[in-house]
Amino acid sequence: MTDWNERYAEPGYQFGTEPNDFLRAQAHHLWDTHGLPAEGGAGVGRVLCLADGEGRNGVWLAEQGLDVTSVDLAPMGLEKAQRLAAERGVSITTVQADLATYAIEPGAWQGIVSIFAHLPPETRRRVHAGVVAGLVPGGVFILEAYRPEQIGKGTGGPPDDERMMNLARLKPELGALQWLLAREEEREVLEGPRHSGLASVVQLVARRRV
Repeated sequence: MTDWNERYAEPGYQFGTEPNDFLRAQAHHLWDTHGLPAEGGAGVGRVLCLADGEGRNGVWLAEQGLDVTSVDLAPMGLEKAQRLAAERGVSITTVQADLATYAIEPGAWQGIVSIFAHLPPETRRRVHAGVVAGLVPGGVFILEAYRPEQIGKGTGGPPDDERMMNLARLKPELGALQWLLAREEEREVLEGPRHSGLASVVQLVARRRV
């Protein structure tokens, strides 16, 4: 936690204040989900943002009218998330917790979002089991993460293979969901000083079967 607190204590937002490009492009799946409002319409859907850091993704989803809970290990990040939410005129719920022990409420979430949340394999498997159980029928999971091929690029992500993801690693963990989009690609990631440049990513949109 200290390492991330130190990073988030630095001036500015380490990953910018705009949402992840993949999340922005795929968020329409959330509005197709049971219990979520049509885009621009009335109503509130519950969305859980895992390892949401300084809140760029959670705050953007709140701006779309969703009821957002952002979970992160680092209180300094969540403090910035609340500050960003206030600046944007929205509110989010922040929870300081370690994903290794955090219990995702079962059958409670119309959407769960995991953007560059790189965890040790045992923790990742536990969290993804919680994702499958945590979605309501029809609920949607949106994930983007770095692949092992990212190592050495110097454009973001952890330095070790085991925390990276790809479709082969995600299939046994999230295969119970209906995969709507699943791909591995090279793309430019431009998200503040910590994520900048050509990157090897895996992207997934999956729905809990009704």
